[in-house]
Amino acid sequence: MKQYDCIVVGSGHAGIEAAYLASRLDCEVLFLTLDIDAIGKLSCNPAVGGVAKGHLVREVDALGGLIGRITDRAALGYRILNRSKGKAVWAHRAQVDMLTYPKIARDFIEKSGKIRILQAKVDKILVKGKKVYGVQTNFGELLLSRKVIICAGTFLKSTIHIGMKSFPGGRLNEESSDGLFNSIKGLGFKTKHFKTGTCARLDSRTINFSKMIEQVPDSDAVPFSFTNKRISKDALSCFIAHTNKKTHNIIKRNLKYSPLYSGKIKSQGVRYCPSLEDKVVKFSDRDRHQVFIEPQSRNSYEVYPNGISTSLPYEVQIKFIQSIEGLGKAEVLRPGYGIEHGLIDARELELTLEAKKISGLYFAGQLNGTTGYEEAAAQGAIAGINAALSVKKKKPFILARNQAYIGVLIDDLTIKGTNEPYRMFTSRSEFRLSLREMNADLRLGPLAYNLGLLTRGEYKLISDKRRSIEDCLKEAKSKKIFFQGKRLSLLEIVRRPKISFSKVNKHFDKSVDNLAVQREIEVAAKYESFLIRELAQAKEIERFDRVKLPKMDYAKISSISREIVEKLKKFKPKTLGEALRISGVTPAAILTIYNEVKKKQKV
Repeated sequence: MKQYDCIVVGSGHAGIEAAYLASRLDCEVLFLTLDIDAIGKLSCNPAVGGVAKGHLVREVDALGGLIGRITDRAALGYRILNRSKGKAVWAHRAQVDMLTYPKIARDFIEKSGKIRILQAKVDKILVKGKKVYGVQTNFGELLLSRKVIICAGTFLKSTIHIGMKSFPGGRLNEESSDGLFNSIKGLGFKTKHFKTGTCARLDSRTINFSKMIEQVPDSDAVPFSFTNKRISKDALSCFIAHTNKKTHNIIKRNLKYSPLYSGKIKSQGVRYCPSLEDKVVKFSDRDRHQVFIEPQSRNSYEVYPNGISTSLPYEVQIKFIQSIEGLGKAEVLRPGYGIEHGLIDARELELTLEAKKISGLYFAGQLNGTTGYEEAAAQGAIAGINAALSVKKKKPFILARNQAYIGVLIDDLTIKGTNEPYRMFTSRSEFRLSLREMNADLRLGPLAYNLGLLTRGEYKLISDKRRSIEDCLKEAKSKKIFFQGKRLSLLEIVRRPKISFSKVNKHFDKSVDNLAVQREIEVAAKYESFLIRELAQAKEIERFDRVKLPKMDYAKISSISREIVEKLKKFKPKTLGEALRISGVTPAAILTIYNEVKKKQKV
C-alpha cells in the first residue's frame, strides 16, 4: 500500500498552504477534500487582507505560499486602510472574485506536480504508539502517511442556525465531519465549539446604488505578492449603506426568534465581527451601522452586504434588509446563517503546530480557534513547512514574535490559548513598526530561500528590492538640494511632516517607480527614532517576569481597552510576565503598563 509523505485533510486556506508548501519541499502530498469543486472556496466575505491580516498575507507570500498570489490574480480592486496614519501602518485589503479564486487555487494545486487530489471524507485518524500513520475515509479506505495535517475549518461536528431551525453542516448545504471530530476527541484532545456566521447574499439588479456612497478602489495600492509588479486597473467599486432605527426595531421585535438570544446557540462568538442583532443590542445608543455592498464576481450579479451577518429567521432577514435605504426592493439569493463548529485547544500543540501527544499529527486553521482566511493560511503554511521538514529529518521552522505576525499568531494560540475566536490585530504585536506589510518579503524571504521554498528567480526579486532601498537611502542621505530656503539632504526633506517621497523623487539620479521601495524609504526617514526605541523595548520585554506590578487602577490608563482592563482585574497578575500570558492581553498594552510602572518608581 502506498505511503505518502503528508496527508492534508481539508481544502480551505489552511489546507491549500499546507499542501502546496509541503510539496515545494519535495514531499508527496495527498490532498483530501469533501468537494473538489470547493477547493479554495470563500465561505464568507469576498475579500482578503485588512489591518494586520494583510501582514499575514504578505508573510505567507514571502514564505512561498499562495494566498497573496491567488488574491492578486482574482482581485476586483484594492483599498489602502489606515491612510490617515503614517505609511508604516498602512494596510491593504483586496476585493476578490469569489468564482475565480477557487479556480486559480485549484490550478496551483493541480500543477504543483507533487500533490494528488482525492475527494473523500475522513472519519478516523490512524494512530499507533502515539504516532500517526494515516487516515481512514468514510468509504473504508486506509490511506497511509508519515505526517497528517488536519485543516477541517468549520466542518468539525458543525451546526447551522437560521432562526429556530438548525441542521448539521460545515457550510450551507455542505455536510459536517462528525466522524473526524469524534476521532480527534477520542485521541484525547480537548474540544469545544465556537460560533461564527455570515450574511445574506443579494441580487445587485434589485439594489438602488444611487442611494448609497460609492467607495472607489485605490489606484496606488501595492500587489500582495512580491512576485507581482502591479495591480489591475479594471477595478470595481463598493458602496456604503446604513442601517436605521426601523432596521433596529425590526431586529429588536424578533430577538426571541434569534438562536443567539434565545439560548439555542451556546458557543462563544466573534467579538470583533458581531452579528447585526448583537450590534443592535450591545450598541443600543447607536442609530445606525455601516453596511458595505461588496461585489462577489465580475461574472455574477450576487453581492455581499458586509456588516449584517445574522442568524435570524429568513423572513426577518428580508424585512430588515429591505428597511435599509437603497435595499428597499433587494432580493435575497442566499440567507445569512450562524454556525457552531468544533475546535481543539491549541495549547495542546507545539509551535510547529504538531500535536504534543501524537507525533506526526498537525492541526492548522479555524479548528485551532481562529477566524479569518488569513489566519488560517498562516497556520497552514507553518504546519505544511514543518511537516515536510520533519519528513526530511531537518530542524523545525519557528518564527518568533519579533520576526513576523505569524510568530505572534502561533505564539498566542499555542501558549496563551483563546476563549473566543481569535482574530489578528496590529495591537497584538509589540513590534508593529518593525513588522510592516511592505517589508514582509525582506524579513522572511531569506529564511524561505534557505529552506528551499523560493526559487532563485523569486529570491532575486527580493534581493533587488533590498538593494534598491539601500541604494536610495544612501543617495537620499548624501544628496542635498535647496528646500524652503535651506540646503537639506533628500532624507531630511522626506523626514518632515506631510512630505512624501514623491516630492523628492525627481532629484534622484534615477527615478524610483516601485511604490513598495518608495514607502520603505519614507518609513526609514520618518520613523527612525521610533524603530530604534522599539528595538530597545524588545530587550526590555525579556525582563518582564522580574517586573512586579504595584497596585494600580488599570481603568485610568486611557490607551488600554476595557476588555484588557477586565482581564487584568480578574486575574490580578503579580508581574508583567504573568500579565503578558493572559489570553487577550496584548504586548502593546503591557508596554503601556510598563511605562506607568516606571513612572510610579520615579515618584
